[in-house]
Amino acid sequence: MAAFVYMLRCSDGSYYVGSARGESLDKRLSEHQAGTYPGYTSRRRPVTLVYAEQFDRITDAIAAERRLKGWSRAKKEALIREDWDALQQLAKRPAAQPPSKQSPSS
Repeated sequence: MAAFVYMLRCSDGSYYVGSARGESLDKRLSEHQAGTYPGYTSRRRPVTLVYAEQFDRITDAIAAERRLKGWSRAKKEALIREDWDALQQLAKRPAAQPPSKQSPSS
């Protein structure tokens, strides 16, 4: 059975990341739109699907969901735009900053 990780843009501009089992993502998206289950998206409708990826196993979809939830907004938006260069740049750890020089005390 197929599994999906997906990202929704909510009416307030925030992003929601989720995963689902099933042959089709349509049913889950309909549930979000209808506010079927109380929670984050039910208070931020309408929602728009901005990203989805299919997996063979639900465990892989859940792992991808957890990874995406930890991403910055900029990184999520690079993924949505399919801007692979920006995504690669945003994935790099910031370079260590050299220690600031303190002025000598008098």
